[in-house]
Amino acid sequence: MSKSIISQGNTTNEAIEKGLKELNATRNMVDVKILEEEKRSFFSILAPRVVKVELTLKEEKKPEQTGVKQKREIHLSKEEQEKAVQNLEEFMSQFVKKLPEGTKYNIKSSEDLINVSIDNENLGFLIGYRGETLYAFQNILSSIAGKGINNKVRVILDIEGYKQKREKTLEELADKMARTVIKTRKSVTLEPMQAYERKIIHSRLQDNKKVETKSIGEEPYRRLVISLKTK
Repeated sequence: MSKSIISQGNTTNEAIEKGLKELNATRNMVDVKILEEEKRSFFSILAPRVVKVELTLKEEKKPEQTGVKQKREIHLSKEEQEKAVQNLEEFMSQFVKKLPEGTKYNIKSSEDLINVSIDNENLGFLIGYRGETLYAFQNILSSIAGKGINNKVRVILDIEGYKQKREKTLEELADKMARTVIKTRKSVTLEPMQAYERKIIHSRLQDNKKVETKSIGEEPYRRLVISLKTK
């Protein structure tokens, strides 16, 4: 159920601002309903004006705990796994020939997903800015793996151990921002991130007793907000 509060002030804007501060929210995160606006007569002109508003937090379209919507679990049969690996092997064996000398790859399958790792010291161009190229290539590999298979095949790609390094960086960022929020008592909104990266920060802070996290906005500009827990 959405959280609602009643706030009042001498003007509508003042009442809304007070309510936003209490909810620790921004204007686009709430629905506003004016409940009461005291009319001023000649005899009450010197009396303070009172405006009451109701602020209701909008419901998140995606679960705040993970920042990503729930996906239907897909389990691949043994035959589907073998077919997916074969598709990837055929592609990767040719693709690595175009990469720097000494590049190696590894493919591991399970009924839930296919893991692909590529290793070489000179593959930064295949990772891109904050993994953008890596994630795009991961989607391509998923399409290649699923050729001739009715089920959707999920491929998880890692290059030069980038994801493990990025996970550590994001966990350190989460801890740092949590300390900032606790110290300043002000919410922090991070820049847009991949759902996978938002989930790392959500998970890192889910047991923190003083701060909470939620995702706002729409993809690909969805952001993470870290704020003090409301009592």
